[in-house]
Amino acid sequence: MQLTPVIAIHIAVALTATAIGPLAIWARKSAQPRTRLHRAFGYAWVTCMLITAVSALWIRDYRLPNIAGYTPIHLLIPVVPVMFVIAFRALAHGDIRSHRHTMIGTYIGGCLLTGAFTFLPGRYMHQWLMSVL
Repeated sequence: MQLTPVIAIHIAVALTATAIGPLAIWARKSAQPRTRLHRAFGYAWVTCMLITAVSALWIRDYRLPNIAGYTPIHLLIPVVPVMFVIAFRALAHGDIRSHRHTMIGTYIGGCLLTGAFTFLPGRYMHQWLMSVL
């Protein structure tokens, strides 16, 4: 698989989201809550995650098991906006605990777990890693 502009954008924004997520959590959970920082990092993270999900629609791989070029990892694309609706609805109703759990779960599933899947053999990140090692 070649590094196309869409893949480059997807990787850059996904890595940015992976880096920003802990900052948003830290800003709220520290001894002195930093609400402005939490919101700024949170909105930046949500934006990165949405861009990552949308850009994935244009990334197809016909070598791995797929349907019209969409591999099983693509099933997570609609999960991102659904989780954000659930998280922000909880926040609007004052359910901070549910908001926190939903956002942390989305970070773990959307950044860490999905990110780990990108290193499976045959994926672009696996090819990159093998070329570096």
